[in-house]
Amino acid sequence: MENVRYTAKRLAEIVGATAKQVEGALGKKDGFVPDDLPVLREKLRRPPEPFPPRIQLFLNFKGGTGKTSLSSSYAYRLAERGYRVLMIDLDSQGHATKCLGKEGGSFTQTLHDVIIRRRPLDEVTVATGMPNLSLVPANLSMSTIDLALMPLAGREFRLRNALQGVVGKYDFVVLDAPPSFGLLNLNALMAASDLVIPVLADFLSYDGLRLLFETIQGLEQDLSHQLENIFIVVNAYNQTFKIAREALGALREHYADYLLDSVVRQCTKFAQASSEGCPIFGYDPDSKGATDIEAVQNEILGRIRAALAEAGAAGA
Repeated sequence: MENVRYTAKRLAEIVGATAKQVEGALGKKDGFVPDDLPVLREKLRRPPEPFPPRIQLFLNFKGGTGKTSLSSSYAYRLAERGYRVLMIDLDSQGHATKCLGKEGGSFTQTLHDVIIRRRPLDEVTVATGMPNLSLVPANLSMSTIDLALMPLAGREFRLRNALQGVVGKYDFVVLDAPPSFGLLNLNALMAASDLVIPVLADFLSYDGLRLLFETIQGLEQDLSHQLENIFIVVNAYNQTFKIAREALGALREHYADYLLDSVVRQCTKFAQASSEGCPIFGYDPDSKGATDIEAVQNEILGRIRAALAEAGAAGA
């Protein structure tokens, strides 16, 4: 992400100012970089809108849904908004790590050290090229974590307990999980407040959704854990395909309470951005992929605010 550059217009859009205000505050007309964002917010007195801390898990037991491109770009956009964000890569392939411009194999410590060896999260957290966005990287050392968890006491709560050590340090913790069911993903579900499920507009997605909702129901019954919010987001949508339109209609019929109105359209810029080790907002913020993730994020945050307001009114 070292190559990310901003125009004055883009920075103005991010902080809610004019290009002239940006240039005046930063004392230059071009060559803007991510490090300029917190400086700009402070000088223009544009802090992020207050939001209660969230732990948000991106998970689908079905692979190939574009989950990592969504989660890493989602986390990056939160940091652009001025929130303090921790991205945790739970996948031994380290794709979220790569999407944020880091090479997983270069790190000697991962979440494995936190979960199994009880290292503090801060010890394995690294900076990214975006201020306010930190990363817990992943690599192949994560591949044995489920086996290592098997004999441990309180094995379902290891991640939740580890996150207690960073309470108050981050506004959002974004978890990118592998497409599998195991003890690590069970830890992630037990730690999360919100679940985001990326799906494709095809009928094979129903199998992954069914299994995931059965798992969630089991958590509620067996471990007394209830997720506060569940959001289903359709990714890589191509409305020119009849099967995609039919699948989206079926999702809207069967999962109306969870399915977001916003969809993320098919966009080749995701693959290009990933190859550059950069989220879509740093690679091409004007692409339809960036526009759609922005809409998804706005809808998710809006639904959470509405749910919290409704709960507050009911408790008053």
